Amino acid sequence: MNQPKDLTAIDMKLEVTVIGVTDVERAKEFYSHLGWRLDVTPPWVVQFTPNGSNASIHFGEGVTTAAPGSGRHFLIVNDIVETHEALLAAGVKVGPVYHGGPDGPVEGVDPERRSYFSRAEFADPDGNLWILQEVTTRLPGRVDADDTTYASITDLASALRRAALAHGEHEKRNGGAFDENWPDWYAEYLVKEQTGQELPL
Repeated sequence: MNQPKDLTAIDMKLEVTVIGVTDVERAKEFYSHLGWRLDVTPPWVVQFTPNGSNASIHFGEGVTTAAPGSGRHFLIVNDIVETHEALLAAGVKVGPVYHGGPDGPVEGVDPERRSYFSRAEFADPDGNLWILQEVTTRLPGRVDADDTTYASITDLASALRRAALAHGEHEKRNGGAFDENWPDWYAEYLVKEQTGQELPL
């Protein structure tokens, strides 16, 4: 008899999460308005995928027994201010940006723009909650260095902008001379930022 495979060696990719809604057409209109992709599915299932995401949401008649509005999910963004402004401009009722403080939430972005600290929230018509969270640098161990990827052009472009700013400081510290090895420096920065390692100076 073969030995069972170690579970840590088996990929289990989260692909879909299910939310409860009371009115399927109203929910479709809301998620379409967010600009999420409507995927091809069997007729009894509605599936939307947020931009840059590898995971999708399902809803539909009889798809779940979960109470409508009981969903609570996080949406990771590179720039919470930009995202918040875009949602407001699109007419989405999104709450103010806030960050964690010693005595609870404080309105406004985290003053140091630390990764994971700044958030904002909005809900669909049934009350399913979506929490925007700004993440630019992952905590150690959250991303395998061999699996460093960018989910979208916007995601990669934002990372390159952060790397460019950091590299400018790197060149200043080295007398302002042009760094011929900038591609290596950028590559190291991008991988270490995403995997939560100490960034190059």
